[in-house]
Amino acid sequence: MFFKFICAVVTRSLFILISLIGVWRVVWVKKNGLYWFLTILYLPLVAEMILTLRRRRGKDYKWFSPAIFLFLISIIPSLWILELHHQENKSSDSRCDKLDSTENIKSLFNLWKNSTNGSEPYKGIVNPLSSVCANDWILALHQILLILLILGKWLLPAGGGLTRDQLSQLLLIFVGTAADLLEFTSETLSDVKDNSPSLVYIILAVWTWSMLQFPLHFSVLGVSSDDLSEAGSSLFSRLRTDIWSIVEALFIQDGPFLVVRLTVMVYFNVLHQMLIFFAIKNFLVVILNIYRLFVLICDRKAT
Repeated sequence: MFFKFICAVVTRSLFILISLIGVWRVVWVKKNGLYWFLTILYLPLVAEMILTLRRRRGKDYKWFSPAIFLFLISIIPSLWILELHHQENKSSDSRCDKLDSTENIKSLFNLWKNSTNGSEPYKGIVNPLSSVCANDWILALHQILLILLILGKWLLPAGGGLTRDQLSQLLLIFVGTAADLLEFTSETLSDVKDNSPSLVYIILAVWTWSMLQFPLHFSVLGVSSDDLSEAGSSLFSRLRTDIWSIVEALFIQDGPFLVVRLTVMVYFNVLHQMLIFFAIKNFLVVILNIYRLFVLICDRKAT
């Protein structure tokens, strides 16, 4: 019990820490201290932590994770601001340190090591971090966000009804979803031209919508044996796990991704090999899920 309590506190503390780093980066690039008010978005997460620890002893819920949902609310606005600022200031960005090679990473580490030896350790930490390129900063926040969502769900005490087998399935789904989301934002945003800011809003809106998969657990939680034994159980109640997986693909992830990529190719006239490949991949996933839904319905009606 004590271990579960520690895991619940540590996980939510990591959520707040990463969100705080995101807000600090926003304040730094915008050079405006008013953006510290974004920390108000942490209050629901802190309140949720207190209530969950007192009433549920840190245990998460079966179908929905309030901690992950509130973590997304606290960090997504910062990522939106950073992405929009970066797209608006691509041409005017000053010289920065890229993290695209071993030599650059070593030089940054040496700079941090030499700076921390001085009399002002805060500047020794901040100055090397602030010299990293904006695009690398944003990519790192995206990567840390997705990794922390996976590890956070693993560490959070499971809610009632969620077995270890279901949790392992859910974590595997999270890994695949995280890889697709990271590829979508990094690849598609790199295709944005300077004269198409509306595309940035479309991509970020679809990305935000797709992030809603993480707080929801419907894709691995099937019906119980008691539900299946009921004579009047509906087709949806019998197939709700499979149907939810199909709904995620069609309306939350691959379907919206396909629409965005087709928009990039047709309306914004951007075309290259990787964009075509991922558009075909999304199209195949959509078609196969429609086919799977048709097969499930036909098989159930035949029985």
